[in-house]
Formats: sequence, C-alpha cells, structure tokens
Amino acid sequence: MLYEKALRSKKNVEALIERISQLKVGRRKIMEVCGTHTYAFFRFGLRKLLSCYVDFISGPGCPVCITTDSYIKKALILAEDKKNVIATFGDLLRVRTRSGSLEDMRAKGADIRMVYSPLDAFLIAKKNKRKRIIFLSVGFETTAPLIAATIKQAKSEKVDNYFILCGNRLIPPAMRTLCEDKDIRIDGFICPGHVSAIIGVRPYRDIARKYKKGCVVCGFEPVDIVWSLYLLLKQIKEKTPKVENTYTRVVKTGGNRRAQELLKEIFYVDDASWRGLGVIKKSGLFLHKKFSQFDAEKLVTKNVEESSLPKGCRCGEVIKGKIKPYECSQFGKRCSPNSPLGPCMVSFEGACRIYFEYGRGI
Repeated sequence: MLYEKALRSKKNVEALIERISQLKVGRRKIMEVCGTHTYAFFRFGLRKLLSCYVDFISGPGCPVCITTDSYIKKALILAEDKKNVIATFGDLLRVRTRSGSLEDMRAKGADIRMVYSPLDAFLIAKKNKRKRIIFLSVGFETTAPLIAATIKQAKSEKVDNYFILCGNRLIPPAMRTLCEDKDIRIDGFICPGHVSAIIGVRPYRDIARKYKKGCVVCGFEPVDIVWSLYLLLKQIKEKTPKVENTYTRVVKTGGNRRAQELLKEIFYVDDASWRGLGVIKKSGLFLHKKFSQFDAEKLVTKNVEESSLPKGCRCGEVIKGKIKPYECSQFGKRCSPNSPLGPCMVSFEGACRIYFEYGRGI
C-alpha cells in the first residue's frame, strides 16, 4: 500500500515535472506504444500537466485496432458453419467490416461467445466434443504465451475440437516500421509494460541504436510515467538514445524466459498484415507444422480479400500516430462508442475511444 501511495504521490509527480522543466529541450513528440498507457495518461491528468513539454502520440498498441478486416471476415465465415462455436474477447465483437460484424452474426443466431481468456475457450472445447471451438487469437506478446499453453495442453490431452485463428502480432517490428516512415516524427518511445514483461528490454536496443530513438520501458502509475518521460527527454538533451527500464518491479532485462520458450515451441514468426501499417516483416505468430491440426485457417472455405475502412474513417492514420483522433472529421459525430466507424472507437484501448471519453481536443 505504501509502495502504491508513493507511485501516485502528487509531491513526487510535481518534483519530476520540475526536473523536466529544467531540461529545456522544447516540446517533443513521444509515442506511447501501448493503449493502456494512453488510458493512464488521461486517467491521471498527465497529458494536460505535461502538454507544454510533450506532444503525446498514440501508437499501434491496441490489439483489436490493428487486427485487419480480412481477419474479421475469416471469423465471420467460420461463424456461418453450425458446427463451429466462435470464442472471442469482447471488443472484437463490435469491429465492423463491409460484411458486417461478429455482433451482427450473433444476432442472426451464430454461436459466438465472449470469453476472458483462451483457457475459457479450451474448457468450452472439452465440454462440447461435438462442436469445433475456434478461439480468435489476437493480441501481442502478452497474451500469446497463454494461447500457446492451451495449444500445448490440447495436444497433450488430445482435444481435437479446439482451434485458434492466428492473429497475434509482435510489437518491436511495428516500432521499427514507424521509425522508417518519413512522414512520422517520433522523438522517443514509451515502451509497453505488459509486453516487456514477456520479451524483456533487449528487443528495443536496435531501435535506439539504429534509429536513434530513445526507449523507456514504463509502468502504469503516475510516477512511473513522469519518471520515464524525464529520462526520455534527458536522453534527447544529451543526444544519448538508449533503452532504460523504470518498471523493474515487473520487467527483467531478459524478460520471461519460460514464456519465450513456450512461444518458440508453438509458433514460428513470419510476415503479417496490420491495419494501418500494412505488411510488416517478421511481425506475426503462426502455428508450427506439428500443431497445424489446431489451425482454424484451414477451415476457412472462401477466399478473403482485404477491404478499406468505412468512408471518412481515419483509424489507420490514428494507429500510425499521423493524426490525433479529434483531427478526424467523423470523431464524435458519425463515430462514437455507441456507433463506432472503426476499431479505434470500439476498443477500450483504442485511442479514439479514450480521447472521446476522457480528453477530447487534448
């Protein structure tokens, strides 16, 4: 309790902001890669407090937001088959494509169930042997080990009616892609705490070295965040881009080795498509051949083509950090949480949803 109190101390935050003011490096563009950080910045009022020092840019750290239309369409095709039960995280239900949404399919009678973890889906499979249970496997390095564990367990227990539709993505390749985009100016990265708990800090080192962008792994409390921003701005002042870790109570340099080994055992890495970012080399996880019996991709019976977002939606640009959500002409008008045009307004980690609920115009 005392530890948490110190991390939320107004006095500590004010002292760190004073140190930031003394750096005198001007207003810098810092990308918070993780949607949970975007939420935390608004929740604690840090965007407003730091607005004269930092221009915050939301990144592609919302798994629902970067999931492509083609992935949702494949899920819709699978949902049409009465033999299939689709298990998914809740936010994915409301993401619309030109073919509709999973929520629409459920309203028409498809068996689509909201779950809170891949283990829920695996247990449904064990209890419903006559149905194929297909888990929509989206997310980053944080959720991927849990999904890998269910695949390993399914093979061990010979649960042959459990499948996943692979949609997991890796964060560092996306960060490198953003660094290579000449239309995006980023002075430094607030790196995702949950992802880093799995992968550690080493994967960010080539970003600091090759692209000269400072990276600080950060927790989600006010002092975590302001301390991380101070370190990034200090790196900019001293022209010493590097990787630092202010979340040492959770994130170790080498990450979670056991989780990493499990990922290597179950998945291989290959090129993958991201909404807004296109195809990124070596950024997706796919099932190894010896686990292909659990791959729902082979159950998709129709060809699926990628389609664009609804007219006027600029979600792709928001994901890349090219625009702020309120710079989209549809924001708060045709597009709101009750009637979202794009996934950035659907997910609780989506930048548009967070800006709408906590900080329009900030």
